Amino acid sequence: MTKLVLGVILWSVIHFIPAAASDFRKSIVGKIGEKPFKGIFALFMVLALYLVISGWKATIPVNLYLPPIWGRHATALLVLIGFILFIAPYHATNLKRFLRHPQLTGVAIWGVGHLLANGESRSIVLFGGLTVWAVIEILLLNRRDGAWVKPDPVPAKKDIILLVAGIVSYLVVAFSHQWLFGFSPFA
Repeated sequence: MTKLVLGVILWSVIHFIPAAASDFRKSIVGKIGEKPFKGIFALFMVLALYLVISGWKATIPVNLYLPPIWGRHATALLVLIGFILFIAPYHATNLKRFLRHPQLTGVAIWGVGHLLANGESRSIVLFGGLTVWAVIEILLLNRRDGAWVKPDPVPAKKDIILLVAGIVSYLVVAFSHQWLFGFSPFA
């Protein structure tokens, strides 16, 4: 469990630097340059992912609560919404007129969804930890960036493309979930 906890913490702290410690980031970039900073950032992300994945696999799950019977159905819906929101920042859509941070909101919804279907210790650390990280990151970014200037409207066609792309992405991951993570969300 230690590796899993360290992975979630490392992921969070590294992502908090641009949002909460922009002067520190500027100082480091000033000393080593933008590309080396991004390289070091990427190495820390790979290390965080390694710790999360290996920590997850090494942790023996201990049930802490019994998820509700309807939790799996809610999870399916929330994870679908999370996927749509997760890819939203990469496209010009009207969704970004209503959500300032759709990707981070998607991570939080994805995490909450998983907590409705999984009540064991490692799920709480991973999904709960990433949900808390996403919410704090949103607050830090809002504080750093000040008032939100909403983007101009775009044609509804862009929203439909986002919706289809999100659904396709969700289905690909859902149907390969068994292969990727060891269990099927449809079982």
